[in-house]
Amino acid sequence: MSSTMRLATAVLLLGLIIVVTGDEEESDPCVHEPLTKDDAHLCKGLDVFYPELGNLGCMYVPDCNDYRKKITSWPQPTVKFPGALQDATYILMMVDPDAPSRTSPTRRFWRHWLVTNIKGTDMKKGKIQGQVLTAYQPPSPPAHTGFHRYQFFVYLQEERTISLLPKENRNRGSWRMKNFLKRFHLRKPEASTQFMTQNSQDSPLIQGPAAVDNKPKHKPKQR
Repeated sequence: MSSTMRLATAVLLLGLIIVVTGDEEESDPCVHEPLTKDDAHLCKGLDVFYPELGNLGCMYVPDCNDYRKKITSWPQPTVKFPGALQDATYILMMVDPDAPSRTSPTRRFWRHWLVTNIKGTDMKKGKIQGQVLTAYQPPSPPAHTGFHRYQFFVYLQEERTISLLPKENRNRGSWRMKNFLKRFHLRKPEASTQFMTQNSQDSPLIQGPAAVDNKPKHKPKQR
């Protein structure tokens, strides 16, 4: 190969490298970060799909494309339990155990969603149709309270009638979830998962569990 041809080949290869590198730099940096091992223990057979983000089970909500702000206004997610029995009936609940913050959860559990009488065939498809005891409320962690866990549980409904007490209906916060489960003989969940997010005004960096101890500088408003 002549020196001229070698030079031309080198120039061509350099051009390809520049093009490829440029494409990588322009690629979407928005990635889903998985939860740490300590927070992934609830990931058992349940999928939770939100618009644009897909399945958020055992993930942090990415801090890009305004996702942490968007999720506070999106409608209820599609929740699928592929292992549901077709002839069974289920209960779905969504709670935040970190209200108002993970280090000071004085209003645990915050009840975001509670639906009973869901048919197994619908649960498999992600059609949450049943008796809504608590209407869906999007995750809205207050500023300066760190990451919040949003937990989803599916229980097998054996009793025909499930209801909330009048005092439970008056407030979403400080829900005694364990008392509710005991009252209706709801033991181990059939499936569960969780995702984590924080207020969109807070640090854009993904933080592990050790960094969720940001105490609120003022009394947070309703979540």
